[in-house]
Amino acid sequence: MIILITGATSGFGKSCAEFFSKKGYKTILIGRRKERLLKLSKKLGVKKNLPIQLDVRNKIKVYREIENLPNDFKKISVLINNAGLAWGFETAQDVDIEKWETMIDTNCKGLVYMTKAVLPGLIERNKGHIVNIGSVAGNYPYGGGNVYGGTKAFVKQFSLGLKSDLLGTKVKITNIEPGMADTEFSLVRFSGNKKKAKDVYKNMTPLTGNDVAETIFWAVNRPSHVNINRIELMPLQQGFNFFAVSRSGKIK
Repeated sequence: MIILITGATSGFGKSCAEFFSKKGYKTILIGRRKERLLKLSKKLGVKKNLPIQLDVRNKIKVYREIENLPNDFKKISVLINNAGLAWGFETAQDVDIEKWETMIDTNCKGLVYMTKAVLPGLIERNKGHIVNIGSVAGNYPYGGGNVYGGTKAFVKQFSLGLKSDLLGTKVKITNIEPGMADTEFSLVRFSGNKKKAKDVYKNMTPLTGNDVAETIFWAVNRPSHVNINRIELMPLQQGFNFFAVSRSGKIK
């Protein structure tokens, strides 16, 4: 089986690359950072993977790279749409619009481009699996989550739409929705501020990238007649948001 992983150089993507590789799968590793990509490729064994430097936001290059895959990597079995980010924690009224645009372009449009590029091959072979990485933020709102949560709600609904469209085929769709996980996610969100990123997980035990990789591996290895629609997973110490109430005084 051949696993294509976007955002493979860090976080869940890197964990998936390592986990699936150890299980004997061939991998196509997609990432923006060439040095990291080649380092990971070497670590996993260059004959077992194909590294591709690519920004999923570039629609033309996404289509071109998938169309021009080498013959021994063309028959993709599983697409893991992992590339994505949260950038900033500001309220909607204070945020820089560029952060919103970057999240929408990566989390939504990049995911759509990659799906559209890979899907025809899966349908032609009438076999395969698309795993989209959503988030609990697509289910539960929180202050500062605005557009990030919106993009992950899109991932959830898009996954359900794909499942509906592919009814009658043997192509599976799964949406994985992790909660707090100790990866580079928070470091990116806080623009490299290590203290703020570290404080997110203070005095608690978050998920790890390997937790999510194992969950994905389980989902894609169900019997052929079983489709896992969605999996939401959280650390034991994370809960659901309460309804927020402003105590600034009664409105007259």
